[in-house]
Amino acid sequence: MKLDQLLQEEDVPFERMIHSPVYTSQLMAAADHVSGHCVAKPVLVHGDRGFTMCVVPASSRLNLSRLAQLLDEHDVRLASETEMTKVCPDSELGAEPPIGRLYGLTTVMDEALRHEEYLVFQAGSHTASVKVRREDYERLATPVVGSIADR
Repeated sequence: MKLDQLLQEEDVPFERMIHSPVYTSQLMAAADHVSGHCVAKPVLVHGDRGFTMCVVPASSRLNLSRLAQLLDEHDVRLASETEMTKVCPDSELGAEPPIGRLYGLTTVMDEALRHEEYLVFQAGSHTASVKVRREDYERLATPVVGSIADR
């Protein structure tokens, strides 16, 4: 999987967590015994310039209007399941790692995640997640940071 390779190539320390299948970021937070505030929830969107990987806390919702403003886009919409499968073919649907670089995409991260020491996110499957230092995540994802979530 691309995520494992990236973490190893960049020498990023991480903790892999295995759990029963979960299908939402909030359920993953519960399964991993962490706060939803530190769970990085990926949201794939499509705008005038193509796809973008957005990352918000599991306890929040993506605000498409603020995202469009930040990206200087006229219209931004959520990607369809078909699009998600095509853009992120190495991940189970809905379990994509929140690192756009893995798929040749820009990553946009909500500024609230900057307050967390560690981030937890899905590792491409509904039964595995990864915990990394937030600083390491930012080094890997090189995100644009802004206020894109409603709390």
